[in-house]
Amino acid sequence: MVRNSIQRRLIATVIVSQTLLAAGLLFTGVFYTHRRLLSTLDAGMQARAMSVAALVRYTEDASGNVYFDNTLMPDSLDPGHPDLFAVWTERSGLLTRSSNWPLGLQIPPQGAYNRWVTAGGKIEYRVLRVSGVPVLDREEGMSFRPQTLTIVYAAPSFSMRRQTWLAAEIIAVASLFLLAVTVPLALWGIRRGLLPLQHLADQAALVSANHWQLRLPEDAQQIAELRPLTESMTTMLARLQHSFAQQREFLGNAAHELKTPVAVLKSTLQSLQHRPRSSDEYRAGLEQCLEDLDRLEQLLQWMLRLARAEQWAQGAIRRDLQVINVAATCEEAVERIRPLAQTHNATIHVSGNETVLLRADPEDLQLVWINLLENAVRYSPEGGSVEVAIMRNNSGPARVIFEDHGVGIPAADLPHIFERFYRGDPSRTRATGGFGLGLAIAKALVEAYGGTITAASAPGQGTRMTVELPLGSQ
Repeated sequence: MVRNSIQRRLIATVIVSQTLLAAGLLFTGVFYTHRRLLSTLDAGMQARAMSVAALVRYTEDASGNVYFDNTLMPDSLDPGHPDLFAVWTERSGLLTRSSNWPLGLQIPPQGAYNRWVTAGGKIEYRVLRVSGVPVLDREEGMSFRPQTLTIVYAAPSFSMRRQTWLAAEIIAVASLFLLAVTVPLALWGIRRGLLPLQHLADQAALVSANHWQLRLPEDAQQIAELRPLTESMTTMLARLQHSFAQQREFLGNAAHELKTPVAVLKSTLQSLQHRPRSSDEYRAGLEQCLEDLDRLEQLLQWMLRLARAEQWAQGAIRRDLQVINVAATCEEAVERIRPLAQTHNATIHVSGNETVLLRADPEDLQLVWINLLENAVRYSPEGGSVEVAIMRNNSGPARVIFEDHGVGIPAADLPHIFERFYRGDPSRTRATGGFGLGLAIAKALVEAYGGTITAASAPGQGTRMTVELPLGSQ
């Protein structure tokens, strides 16, 4: 299996970028040098072409004829390779050309190529054409018919090309030298820069179920790019530690809750087996065993429902849900809890029965409402009332509020009421049927639909439970 390496990617990126930089410097330097040499050559050719034009003179007979004085020829730009030139007038045609003009070389027309190659193909010339040059050498007062000259001047480009290649070699050597110096330096910087990440990984490897403390290396704390990673790891470990603690607490509480009905059931059966009894005694003992088995079965069902709700909230279970009316499920839960309310002479008032559509399982929502209603009714005073309000906000979540006017929840217990097996009221024993799982299941189901459940209470003033469900889950 091929493993990707950040260090190898960074090294490859540095090498490629440095190579491209060296190539770019080489190209830019050669291009700039070539353009400068070419500009210098053109300027020299322009000056020599005007020097050649200065050697053209009018005849003294004022006939308008011109002749070329070749006694003062300008020096060639490249002493080792003579320049070429040709001069002609608009009326007389070709006036003269250099003595070294190659045989068979034709003067190109206006706008043709600006370089030639001699017949032998050994020397390349840069060509300059100057048109409309007036005859400069004439005596004052001489009458003549004005003529203009066209000069073609060609200089070998061998020296320019040689200097260009020399500059290319110098720039290439300098670029390779810089590449050889900067690449190892960059590689050293990359390896040294990644050391804090390795130190962080070494410390993270020491974390275990018995040791949750992550000791952040000092160099990792000083690097801004690692700060999000270290903060995320610290937060993740805190959550994992809390989750492990919850699991251990859950196992301990579950074992304790299961132990009680099993112990009672075992004790009842042992007492029935201890000595012969009458049929009525056996019947009463079996009924007691059935009651304990019912409680045990109910506890297992609640634990299973809680586990499934938490798995679904974490995305481990997929369900096909239909769009339902939240108000209808709330009314159904009120009807199912009404017998309990009648035993406490409590009344339940539902307001805001508007249509709130949500993609959900109606049994899940009914279970949430029943748990909240049951707590509200049980802790309401004799003859008290419970208010249920259903509100819908088009720009926000749907909200269902359960409010009672009972004894309230102490401030010390309020942060823990949604924990599994938590009982803030010590009076909730086997006689009242409380397991401490109702609010935990309600919270898990609400969060499975992307909602939230919060509690607000004050001793002696009652409790308000607020459930918010996002309408976007329709």
